Amino acid sequence: MAGERTDQTAQQAQNYFNKGVAAFERGNNDIAIDLLMQCVSLSPGFSRARKVLRATQIAKYRKEKKSGLSAKMQEISAAMMRMKIAGLLKAGKKESALFECEKLLTMNPLHSQNVELAVEVAEASGHPEAALFTVEAAYENNPDDMQLLRRVADYYMAVGDYAKARDAYVKLNAYLPNDQVIFKQLKDAEARVTMAAGWEEAAGKKDAYRDLIANKDQAKKLDMQAKAVVAGSDADALIEEARARIEQEPNNLNYYRALARLLSQNKRFEEAVEVLESARGVNAADPELDRAITTTRISAFEAKIDALKAAGDAAGAADVETEMNQFIFDDLSARVQRYPNDLKLRYELGLQYFKYGYHDDAIGQFQLSQRSPKERIESLYYLAMCFAGKGQRDMAIMQLETANEQLPIMDELKKKVVFALGKLAEEAGDIEKAFGYYKDVYGADISFEDIATRMERIYKLRQAQPG
Repeated sequence: MAGERTDQTAQQAQNYFNKGVAAFERGNNDIAIDLLMQCVSLSPGFSRARKVLRATQIAKYRKEKKSGLSAKMQEISAAMMRMKIAGLLKAGKKESALFECEKLLTMNPLHSQNVELAVEVAEASGHPEAALFTVEAAYENNPDDMQLLRRVADYYMAVGDYAKARDAYVKLNAYLPNDQVIFKQLKDAEARVTMAAGWEEAAGKKDAYRDLIANKDQAKKLDMQAKAVVAGSDADALIEEARARIEQEPNNLNYYRALARLLSQNKRFEEAVEVLESARGVNAADPELDRAITTTRISAFEAKIDALKAAGDAAGAADVETEMNQFIFDDLSARVQRYPNDLKLRYELGLQYFKYGYHDDAIGQFQLSQRSPKERIESLYYLAMCFAGKGQRDMAIMQLETANEQLPIMDELKKKVVFALGKLAEEAGDIEKAFGYYKDVYGADISFEDIATRMERIYKLRQAQPG
């Protein structure tokens, strides 16, 4: 029963998010805010929803900015709400305070006191990403506010986005050139950026960056974190540190993800899955956690397959690969059941159906996933491939032509679409139309699939035609 309720909550949150995004894109800010508020109420850790909500609140505020008496009345209401939130926070009702902060930010998402209180509550309730969204959005709309910029820079450092932190500190340093604290923070950010980029090897000055970092233990830790794959004793140290951070902030999903990533890098996949399952206990309505669990399990399968192949057990590797493919299919089907409005999942399930030749089932999924702007063109392409596989050439051409019209430049996707149109035209015996499509692809990329061979054949066919 508990599992069913969890799935229902996750589905409801996703539904509210999808509808909220659609309303925001149509400019219906009030409706979008209501829907997104319901989403984050059900799933406080749904970061994407909170980020879109913040953008919607700012759009509404700028569109309906009050003045005169209305502005004064709004500020009185906001002051009363800030007192209420402070009381909730003091009473330990952090999630309630977090939700009330969204109401406060809906009134004025750029007011400094509103921003400060929202950040304080987000930090206290274990949602640092919400704090970052709030400060970042406020600064983007007040680029001359150096206090906000400083908060943004500090948050970038806290979440490990050192390049953005450096850029922010550069602006701060230009504005306050004599502030030694900012100067030190700038140097620290620069050191971390150059280290992550492999500066030591490029410059040939081993350990030179350490002069910029006062704490040698921290420098060693940064060494380990900068590696693409951390292994051995370095990994053990970081894993223990990650576990300690989770104990200190058990509601911070970023710490769970970081620990799972470290464990996966060291092929401790079952432990990584356990960590991610624990994270689902914090926020069961996060589809990205489900995706991370799936990815980790697939990595475990792949590692096992590689080991069997290395041992010369081709048959065993083939059996595990079959098991992995079945898992991928079953897992996608289950996640689509949990998140029926997640159009990316619909697209991925459609690919699975297409892979195994279930064209009708694939068509059903792609017809849904084409509603997503991100998956639309790929969905149209695979719809065409499904119709072509069923011998319905006219339907295939219709999908491809629709996709082609929406692709302004000859990138890889457009090459696929135009090439497919050429193949269908050639199969239908329409040599001139096929030539036109092939010529476009050939002119952009002579090495694309077998376009060179097809062009030679088409040229010969055209020359052989009478007249």
